[in-house]
Amino acid sequence: MAQPTIPPKAKLFIGLLTARDDVLFHSINILQKKFGTLDLQSDPIPFSHTDYYSTIGKNLYKVFISFEKLINREDIAKIKLFTNKVETKFLHNGNRTINIDPGYLTLSNVFLASCKDYFHRVYVGKGVYVENEYRYVAKHYQPWEWTYPDYRKKEYLQFFETLRSIYYEQIKQR
Repeated sequence: MAQPTIPPKAKLFIGLLTARDDVLFHSINILQKKFGTLDLQSDPIPFSHTDYYSTIGKNLYKVFISFEKLINREDIAKIKLFTNKVETKFLHNGNRTINIDPGYLTLSNVFLASCKDYFHRVYVGKGVYVENEYRYVAKHYQPWEWTYPDYRKKEYLQFFETLRSIYYEQIKQR
């Protein structure tokens, strides 16, 4: 019989989708106050994969950030609820001006948190689910058939490959 084991801490990342530099800047400041120093930030990546976020604005872009401090994987539920609250700070006429999606990276996978259930998502508590976006195979992250179209972009994959290298060095030192 296998014994329960606590997995290593994971690497927190957050994707921020917006059309407004000011909202991005203020959101990142709030997130840094909560989660600590950033160790990686992507360049803005144009986003045009769906009209679902049209109320956020035109000429949307996504920026990924990650934090030096590692997290317990089970903390992703409360982190998602916190990022939802941050989104509400920037409502304009009842609409979001930013979408903030946290997730975590391990050596084997990349998980994204959501408050929406679906067949490929796992409930982790507090109304939050996680979705496995990538698995690590042949020295690269590979998307699944359900992985979002934007997460298939090379810029996203490059960010997560770089982030995995940072994470690997962190856990190697523990």
